Amino acid sequence: MRPSKRDELVRKALEVFYREGFHATGMDRLSEETGISKTTMFKHFRSKDELILAVLRLRDQDFRNWLFRRMEQAGAPQAQLLAMFDALAEWFSSPRFRSCMFIKAASEYPDPGHPIHAQAAEHKRLLCLQLSKLTAEAGARDSVQLARALLLLKEGAIVTAHMGHETDPAGDAKVVAAKLISDALT
Repeated sequence: MRPSKRDELVRKALEVFYREGFHATGMDRLSEETGISKTTMFKHFRSKDELILAVLRLRDQDFRNWLFRRMEQAGAPQAQLLAMFDALAEWFSSPRFRSCMFIKAASEYPDPGHPIHAQAAEHKRLLCLQLSKLTAEAGARDSVQLARALLLLKEGAIVTAHMGHETDPAGDAKVVAAKLISDALT
C-alpha cells in the first residue's frame, strides 16, 4: 500500500529533524527538503509542534520495534538485556547515527510540561518498562532498579557515542551491564 501524503511527510520530516534538529529546521527548510509544500504540511498539521509530535511517535515506534526485535534474537531474557548493547553498537557505527532524537527533543524543549518534552520522556518510560519486564523474567531481585540502571547505561552510551571521545561506548556499557546483571541475579 502506498503511504499517504501525511505519512510521507512525517517520515521525510523525521530524517530532516534527526539530521538538523528541531529549532534549526524551519517550515521553509522542511518544504525544500521533503518536496512537500507548506500549504500541504499545514493541511495535515496545524503547527510545527504537531508535526514534531508525529515524528517523535513514528521514531518511537520504529526504534522500539527495531531494538526489541534485535534483542529478542538473543533468546533468554539475560541474553536479551546484553544484546541491547550489541544493537546500540550497530546503530552507533551507522553513518546515519546522529544521537538520540528523544534526548535532543527534551534538550530543545526543556519544559517538562511541553508536549514535545513529554513525548520524549514517554519513549524513555516505555523502554524502561520493557527492560523491567526482561529483568523480572531474568530473575533479578529488584527488577525495576536493574532496569533503571541498564537504561542509564544505554543513555550514557548514546551520549558518549555522540560526543565521539570513546572508541566503543556500547561495548564499555555492556561490560558494566553484565556485572550489574550478574550481581542482581545472585
